[in-house]
Amino acid sequence: MNKLIGFSVDHPRLVITLTIGITLLFAAQLPKIKTDTDPKNMLPITSPVRQYNDQVESWFALHADVIVLGIWNEEGIFNSQALRRIEAASEAIVKIPGVIARDVIGLATVEDVTSEGEILSTRPLLADIPATTEQMAAFRQRLLANPLLVPRLVSADGKMTALYIPIEKAANGKQIAEQIERLVGEGKGSEKFYLAGDPVARDTFGAEMFRQMALFSPLAGVVMVVLLFVMFRSWSLVFTNMAVAMVSILWSMGLFVALGIPIHIMASMSPVFLMAISTDTVHIFNELYFRFPEVGRKKEAILATMGAVGAPIVYSDLTTTAGFASLGIGPIIPVRIFGFLVAFGTLVILLMSFTLVPALMTLIREEGLRNHAPKERQEASRATEWLGKVGQLSLRRSKTVVLLSTVLVVLSVAGIARIRINNNMIRWFKEHSAVRTADRALNESMGGTAPLYLVATATQQDAMKDPAVLRGLEDLQQFLEGKPLVGKTLSVADYVKRINRVLHKDDPRYDTIPESNTVIAQYLLLLNMGVQPRDLDNVVDYPYQKANVITQLRSWDAVEARTLVQDVQRYLAAHPVPGVEVRPAGIAYFNMVWNDEVLVGMLEGFIASSILVLFLLALAYRSWKWGLVSFVPLLFTVVVMYGFVGLVGKDFDMPISVLSTLSLGLAVDFAIHFVSRFQQRYRETRDLSGALRWTAARPGKGILRNALLFASGFAVMIFAQLTPYITVGVFMIAIMLLSAVASIVLLPAVIALAPGWLLPKEVSSVGS
Repeated sequence: MNKLIGFSVDHPRLVITLTIGITLLFAAQLPKIKTDTDPKNMLPITSPVRQYNDQVESWFALHADVIVLGIWNEEGIFNSQALRRIEAASEAIVKIPGVIARDVIGLATVEDVTSEGEILSTRPLLADIPATTEQMAAFRQRLLANPLLVPRLVSADGKMTALYIPIEKAANGKQIAEQIERLVGEGKGSEKFYLAGDPVARDTFGAEMFRQMALFSPLAGVVMVVLLFVMFRSWSLVFTNMAVAMVSILWSMGLFVALGIPIHIMASMSPVFLMAISTDTVHIFNELYFRFPEVGRKKEAILATMGAVGAPIVYSDLTTTAGFASLGIGPIIPVRIFGFLVAFGTLVILLMSFTLVPALMTLIREEGLRNHAPKERQEASRATEWLGKVGQLSLRRSKTVVLLSTVLVVLSVAGIARIRINNNMIRWFKEHSAVRTADRALNESMGGTAPLYLVATATQQDAMKDPAVLRGLEDLQQFLEGKPLVGKTLSVADYVKRINRVLHKDDPRYDTIPESNTVIAQYLLLLNMGVQPRDLDNVVDYPYQKANVITQLRSWDAVEARTLVQDVQRYLAAHPVPGVEVRPAGIAYFNMVWNDEVLVGMLEGFIASSILVLFLLALAYRSWKWGLVSFVPLLFTVVVMYGFVGLVGKDFDMPISVLSTLSLGLAVDFAIHFVSRFQQRYRETRDLSGALRWTAARPGKGILRNALLFASGFAVMIFAQLTPYITVGVFMIAIMLLSAVASIVLLPAVIALAPGWLLPKEVSSVGS
């Protein structure tokens, strides 16, 4: 380390030139950046739930990406003008590139099944739009009496219809949604249009997250520049800090882009994280302005500064790296990428702290440094004096400080017990956003936008022609539709019942499953010959060994999906479908599974990171006792923060779960700086009380400055349009400020209460 610093001080221009050259190489990779917001890619391709989902889609000709267009008319859609506009919109939508035209489902694309004696006949539902009031009333009554249509394609009150638009896997849901919006807007009457569905939410979020970060990353930089200048009144320091930040961002992003790794939602936040982590250089300048007047010569002051703060910076950056890298052991792919990306960026910051920073400091004019240092010390004297008094108060009231902290931890533990693990991508948008408004409107009026599949698999072929099996599916559907979360179900049993009724002159008494396997087989054959293949493809396979109960949910909440799946499992245990096993699938189930993976993965990461950080602390101090003491502010911060999450009822979702592990690597930095500088001072003076006051005042000022800078970088995210960014902003501010206060106030109290345990035996008490 000393050789690296010495080389950088002796050859500053060479170090700066090499840094710029390497940075340009990494920056050249950025135009190749790829993004990924597909929920399926949250889990690895080897994940059992992901593989089973792919199988189910193949068995039943299902599409993973479906946009739902809701068309609402206050006066009702059953008038000739509205129906013609719906028909025209449907005809235009199927022509959009990326739309799978043959599988678009809506009033203008479905077949109406009727009978002539014992012969089924089909024709497009909107083949002849009723011209008279009487015809329209009859048409309305016929549609609203058809359980295959209500509330899947038509709302029960007749005011809304839905169009299900599958898109190709490579298509962008947001771009197609925008084209749909333009098309329907051209022929718009009094209708309102709502666009929802997983691809709309996913791709809108993907586009918005990069737009937000393109805005907030530079804005965070501006805020930090202003605050840095206010703190130090030195443009040299401001330039140095921002240079370190930009180098770390470009190196890490450039490396991952060059490796072909796509950038997910969490990784898009990495520039702000790295910008904030780079403020660790504040400790270097904070010490330099103290050292220079003491030493009198710039080069010696730089070397003395790096000798004093070098070790704490190494250990704090290594623990930060460990905290982020530990995310890589979890199962959530975007979290892994984010963890490794920021871990690498932190190592770059560490390298720059011992190369680029000393090189840039060497180029600062000595005269300017000599003129500025006294001013900086004078301007900061009140803060130093105040921090010294805080340290003194912590020493005098050490038992009270520790007791109050313990009480706060106990209360927080009670809050942690109330935490609810839940993810809902729709809630990643603000309450009145277009995506959330559309999802709410469709869930209220129609069957729901979140698809869950319950796949029934029999041991024998033709099992789905068995009346007992179909009645079992029918009973399961009735159970499901009794749940508030479920808006609509559809299965092969519904089609069989519908054909039975149609062939008996639409007599409601025949809206039942026939008693004969042969009759059911005939009905299925007639239906398969008469309607579009997709109608049956989605609910049954052709060996008739598997059936799919399509279940539309009115919420994307993972907790609600889990509750429903558990209810279904209990129901089937008590009322099994004969000879059939039922397994869940679909995007709603997938979200539920990776929600659980978030809990397991983050818990594993938190435990692994805690052990690693504790090990690094003990290694840094060559003492497990000091490792435990340095761990106290970290543990206090994490427990209090997540106790607050539980107490206020905030869902523990992916952004918060990631922060639980990140807080380990970030919150411990201040404790490392405090303990390391205290030990240095104590070895020089052998005055426990004086060393603690000095540490709270002098390095404590650097800790406070670092915390404020870190918090300011994330403060701009509070104004984001996406709630995960707001969450990250608020919690990172709280974590930094709380851990800084814990380091400056709680640590002196803990050390003061155990001097004989931590320090040489001759120290037994704390002086006044």
